[in-house]
Amino acid sequence: MAKEGGLRSPDVVTYSTVIHGFFKEGKIGKACTLFHEMMQQGVELDVVTYSSIIDALCKDGAMGKAELFLWQMVDNGVRPDKVTYTVMIHGYSTLGQWKKVTQMFREMTSRGLVPNTVTWNLFMASLCKHGRSKEAADTFYSMVAIWSRILFCFTEIGESPDVTTFTSLIDGYCLVGEMEKALRVLDDMASAGIEPNVVTYGTLVDDYCRSGRIDDGLMLFREMLHKRVEPTTVTYNIILNGLFHAGRTVAAKMFHEMIKSGITVSISTYRIIHGGLCRNSHADEAITLFQKLGAMDVKLDVTILNTMINEMFKVQRREEANDLFAAISASGLVPNASTYGKNIQNLLEEGSLEEADDMFSSMEKSGCAPSSCLLNFIIRTLLEKGEIVKAGNYLYSYKKHTWW
Repeated sequence: MAKEGGLRSPDVVTYSTVIHGFFKEGKIGKACTLFHEMMQQGVELDVVTYSSIIDALCKDGAMGKAELFLWQMVDNGVRPDKVTYTVMIHGYSTLGQWKKVTQMFREMTSRGLVPNTVTWNLFMASLCKHGRSKEAADTFYSMVAIWSRILFCFTEIGESPDVTTFTSLIDGYCLVGEMEKALRVLDDMASAGIEPNVVTYGTLVDDYCRSGRIDDGLMLFREMLHKRVEPTTVTYNIILNGLFHAGRTVAAKMFHEMIKSGITVSISTYRIIHGGLCRNSHADEAITLFQKLGAMDVKLDVTILNTMINEMFKVQRREEANDLFAAISASGLVPNASTYGKNIQNLLEEGSLEEADDMFSSMEKSGCAPSSCLLNFIIRTLLEKGEIVKAGNYLYSYKKHTWW
């Protein structure tokens, strides 16, 4: 694209436009070739051109190349702006590299660049995903220390923190165990005239439930409903899980409320309900619900079916358990190691040794490898029942396989 016949060479805008077009079409190689031609022609590169290339590389997951362009940019005397750093932060955040996200954020602020709402939200979201590690928690605290300054800067540049900004801060405090500070941020939201959304409430309710403060979680859940913030499937799952872990089977009532309100019931919701009822010794209720779901043609997964088979054995509904096991394959699902393992354990406990042997053979044929826990259980149970030869045969057989 050099000049010919007295025609003027393309300027930075022309090159940038064509480069951007190549990136848009996914032709990264051609874009980079044109970029190098641009340099050879002595065209002065600007921040827009560099940021456009860096953005495309970040979207392609080529963060190493993107960072090389960033350093080249600095070496050539072109100052990265907040757009440049924001696309870098987004790229590293997408790949889950929170340390790199932090590095870019610190570098950005050290250059006197004020992060906008988008940048701050991206940074905090990435950090909060890893907030349970000490290093991420320490970084979170150091960032919170500049929160007031960032908030002031938002005002200075005519921006306001949004609900995502506040929610990410609340999430961070919850992850590092600072619930009271998280609630103070909720108050700050109200003072700023920003209404918490379902994610904000869900974050706080989840932390209450995790820390065993289920009544506080329920109170906040009711406040959410009172403020006409519609709960989602995720919100209900949080509450249901919290109630069951606290031994409160009133969760089943809430489940019915969930259905009445038209909230979509996910497979994870059914797992929580069945697992919760079974853990709290309500096997008959769990089985009744399971049968209702079957009549409604709800597609359940093998995890729920495993739970139900186990509970049916516990309450001496052996025939139903056998029928359910047989129905797994018929329904298109594949029994897993847990399916076989639970059945074998239940058969051994009730003394059905031959059936347990047959089940173990079926497990081998299906390609499911028994866990060391299951093998130990089988051998120990056989020895307790005086089946020394059979236990020895199992031990000899296991030693010949790589499972042991």
